[in-house]
Amino acid sequence: MPQAWITVNSYDNFEILRKRKFDLAPFKSSRRKQSGDMRPGDRIVYYLVGRVEFAGVVEVTGEAYEDHTDLGFESEGKPDEDYPFRIATKPVVIAKRDNYQDVREITELLDKTRAFGPKKLGMAFRGNLHRISQADLEVIEGILRQRA
Repeated sequence: MPQAWITVNSYDNFEILRKRKFDLAPFKSSRRKQSGDMRPGDRIVYYLVGRVEFAGVVEVTGEAYEDHTDLGFESEGKPDEDYPFRIATKPVVIAKRDNYQDVREITELLDKTRAFGPKKLGMAFRGNLHRISQADLEVIEGILRQRA
């Protein structure tokens, strides 16, 4: 059964991927193993840090690979981070620009966020990449379809 994931990104980095038509998902240098665990058919949800929003879902279409070509991504914590672990993807559902889903409004609907509630939500998304349940993926995809 395919795995569902959440990746934590900035709004600016997400917009770079939009311009690329979501042809790939890049991950930080600390995510070699997790990105290597991804398989075709897996789904990745984009969570926008700072904005606390879900913005889109893509499907993995290839195997992970390493590439240090500059994507124009920026990382607050690591200024020289080049997001070298990448995987081919295709869009499943992408919300319209600035019509993303505020996660604080749906914390009770998701296994991943229910225990934290809206005030401690940041704890649920520490780090760059997280596995989530199929049930959470279905809720997020359904909501984003209404915003696409």
